[in-house]
Amino acid sequence: MISLGAAGALLRDEKGYMAALSYRVAALGGWRRSLLGFLLGLSAAAALPPANALPLLLPAFVGLLWLIASSQTAWRAALAGWWFGFGHFLAACYWVGAALLTDPDKFAWVAVPAVIGLSAGLALFPALAALAVFASRRTGIARLLVFAVAWTAAEWLRGHVLSGFPMNLIGTTWSLSEGMIQLTALTGIYGLSFVTILAAAAPALLAERRGDQAVAAHWRTPVAAILLLAVIWAGGTIRLAVVHSPELPGIKLLIVQANIPQELKWRAGSRQAALEKHMRMTLAALPNGASHVIWPETAVPYDISNDPRLADWLAAAVPEGGLLFTGALRQNSGDDASPRQLWNSLHAIDADGNLAATYDKHHLVPFGEYMPLRSIMSVAKLTHGNIDFSSGPGAQTLQVPGLPPFSPLICYEAIFPGQVASGDARPGWLLNITNDGWFGNTAGPYQHLQAARLRAIEEGLPMVRAANTGISAVIDPLGRILAHLPLGQEGVLQVALPSALGRTPYAVMGDWTLFLILIIPLGLVSIRAMREKN
Repeated sequence: MISLGAAGALLRDEKGYMAALSYRVAALGGWRRSLLGFLLGLSAAAALPPANALPLLLPAFVGLLWLIASSQTAWRAALAGWWFGFGHFLAACYWVGAALLTDPDKFAWVAVPAVIGLSAGLALFPALAALAVFASRRTGIARLLVFAVAWTAAEWLRGHVLSGFPMNLIGTTWSLSEGMIQLTALTGIYGLSFVTILAAAAPALLAERRGDQAVAAHWRTPVAAILLLAVIWAGGTIRLAVVHSPELPGIKLLIVQANIPQELKWRAGSRQAALEKHMRMTLAALPNGASHVIWPETAVPYDISNDPRLADWLAAAVPEGGLLFTGALRQNSGDDASPRQLWNSLHAIDADGNLAATYDKHHLVPFGEYMPLRSIMSVAKLTHGNIDFSSGPGAQTLQVPGLPPFSPLICYEAIFPGQVASGDARPGWLLNITNDGWFGNTAGPYQHLQAARLRAIEEGLPMVRAANTGISAVIDPLGRILAHLPLGQEGVLQVALPSALGRTPYAVMGDWTLFLILIIPLGLVSIRAMREKN
């Protein structure tokens, strides 16, 4: 075991432990260099939910920064970032392949290529970040700042380019700490990612020399990063202690998690049985005093809007004076003037079988709910049916009797920072209905839950989540999970609705807070570069 004195000697020695490691990384070439980048990406993925092996971020991002710094060409730097990203997303998003195995006769052949293709595409964003760091030609603290800015900017692009896929942003690794994730109320998750990268990569400076300074001259930066994390945690912990979200009186939500296996959900002989199971579970729990019932995404595998008899039957699940919220399909019949259309919808049904409100999902899953480039590719989509889903008009705030106005979110609409609430009218809560049964017992449902939890903190709004196979939960506007049903378990939750907080800084400014955060370090780097030239 190395003593503290010996460890200090290693840091003081220009050929110490960290310097030796960085030299070994720089000496790698060919496939060994690519393999290291790949393994470092895997390491970073292990820090994400549900494993949350947070210390692994240190070797991952220190190693990546060393790979970039030792690159002789822009191509080698971009390739280091790409291999890191490929390993990272392969491990973090492997569960996408599970969705393709729910109908193995049709899609099993494409499960592995799909995961590889998705990971390869997403890896372009870390490659872009690595290229930006190399192009900056900075060293020391300046390079660290550029690295944190470039990675965060690449995450933001990943969340917006094409249809966007902001799943597993690095800041999500802090989901194990309620205190740390309070920062998202100020900066959003992207701001937390920036701080995380800054702290994780800071020890890389211990291997650098500047002029006649010893290697340990850079120890102040990692220490400052640790202090910054401590300040964020302390501020978040204080916020948790002093900010309260009391229960709203007279509102008791009944969330039903029927745990219908995805491979059975759309079979002709199983659909009616699945619907009846939701009804049985609801009727058994209603005597306990629920005021509103919530079923998950497509709990009703039929079109309620064009079937009054079905709506009347569902009215039996509505508490007196309350509503039933359920996911369902919605379609028009189509004619010569307009083609047939299909929507993934949420309905609020009253005790008379009337539709009190309807919302159509607007952020659709590519290849799952619609096929991109349908005009040139005749390939079946993953979800049931031969017709692509149509997109709804966008985020909405719905008003219904007996409840504060709410923002409905279907499935992965809850993963998009700054896009879960309409800017026209602030809701009082967020309602996320989903069916994570596609992903089985993988990391996907856990990651989806943590993304929804972060949206609650960002907006200062409680999040109510009903999932077919789990994880259903009620989350207060500080991100605390008040109640939940585990993955793969059948059951019901009967809980009160927490009250909303005032608008958070992020809810007011959105990603402008991120841009301000990134501009400051870039400004400092630019000023330093100009001084060096003079």
